[in-house]
Amino acid sequence: MADNIFSRLGRLFQSNVIIRKKDNNQLVVKDLDFSQTKLTSNFVDRYQRLMQNTYSNPYNVAQNRRAAYEIRKHDLFRDYELMDQDPIIASALDIYSDESTIDNIEGEILKIKTENSKIGKILHNLYYDIINIEFNLWSWMRNMTKYGDFYLQLDIVDKYGVVNVKPISAYDITRLEDHDPANPQLIQFEIEDDKKEIKENYEIAHFRLMSDTNFLPYGRSQLEGGRKVFKQLTLMEDAMLIHRIMRAPEKRIFKIDVGNIPPREVEQFMQKIINKMKKIPVIDQNTGEYNLKYNMESVTEDYFLPVRGGDSGTQIETLPGLSNNDAIEDVEYLRNKLMASLRIPKAFLGYEEGLSGGKATLAAEDVRFARTIERLQKIVVSELTKIGIVHLYSQGFNDSDLIDFDLELQNPSMIHEQEKLELMNQQVELAEKAMDTKLFSRKWIYDNIFDFSDDKKMQIFEDIVEDTKQK
Repeated sequence: MADNIFSRLGRLFQSNVIIRKKDNNQLVVKDLDFSQTKLTSNFVDRYQRLMQNTYSNPYNVAQNRRAAYEIRKHDLFRDYELMDQDPIIASALDIYSDESTIDNIEGEILKIKTENSKIGKILHNLYYDIINIEFNLWSWMRNMTKYGDFYLQLDIVDKYGVVNVKPISAYDITRLEDHDPANPQLIQFEIEDDKKEIKENYEIAHFRLMSDTNFLPYGRSQLEGGRKVFKQLTLMEDAMLIHRIMRAPEKRIFKIDVGNIPPREVEQFMQKIINKMKKIPVIDQNTGEYNLKYNMESVTEDYFLPVRGGDSGTQIETLPGLSNNDAIEDVEYLRNKLMASLRIPKAFLGYEEGLSGGKATLAAEDVRFARTIERLQKIVVSELTKIGIVHLYSQGFNDSDLIDFDLELQNPSMIHEQEKLELMNQQVELAEKAMDTKLFSRKWIYDNIFDFSDDKKMQIFEDIVEDTKQK
């Protein structure tokens, strides 16, 4: 087989862990697929053990296991589609994308950190000009948080790199692992469009939320934790609406004095009174005429009761409608559980009454939410790094420069950043006091206050000497 760029890319991404040695003999490792977090028994195997009698063809065991999960995966996607129609969940998905794709101080979504200016320019051209990350990343992030997976097909040209990206629906693609006994590390993707097409690992960027490794080789949606609660909440809201519609209107009780009318004629007399007082005509759908024989009692119908004897005398009484309009504790209970599963502060969704502690509580929730956003950003950065490595490798980079770059998305929480700066400020003030009192040595301060390693201390000493020389 010819040794072209695609065969070399296949060997490069065979294990999804790229290792290069720098000039100082240090190893740089890029674990693009988070292989260290995987379990040997993934969700497909676990599902097969739970549903052993579903597929029992002994000749295609592995394919049937995967087919069983693929069917259930589409069932999950249908639930996610219904959940996306809920205003709270739709707002939550928008917030995930909004908070993950904010601009930094320089006005850029993605920060490229590298000491090689040539690589920096190439990657900036890739992310901002070729794949237009400023416009596309928002929708990519939303689809990833909704389904747990998002796929990009890379168009690769030798000597030019990645020239285009194409999103692929999570419904139409299957990730293939452990399907080739001769090559256990092989990862491929099967696209089911008009015809089945197999794509190699380097041709697909698979963004997946690996919060639950039991869902591997796929990701777990951010909505999965609230899927059951959403169904309960939907049923409870429907029951509440039906109950209020049925019980809300007022009704009247007409007590009609029938006097000395014989019992056999009471019903006919009452019907005559009712017909005179009100009648709801029903239109016959076949003829278009009024059908006066059919008269359905609606929720607004009144009651007509015949009375005689001691209760004689026509009276009209009113039955009050629903009085406990504000009794929605059960709905609020389920709604709070749904919001807890989304891990978004209530104030971000417009429910500020849930913050009993005021600004302090919002600050604490903001930091916890920032950690959730940071975890989502790390997953996106990992696949963007993979795209960057494919691009650089296709343009001829092969040594340590291939992975000599880091990507960073801006964290939305200013409070989170302020806490880091405040901690550093306290460490510096404590170190200054310890040096002024001469109770502790510089080495003790570096070891116990800043917790620096020996190599880090040596590097700091050398930098201090170099700064002193330049003055």
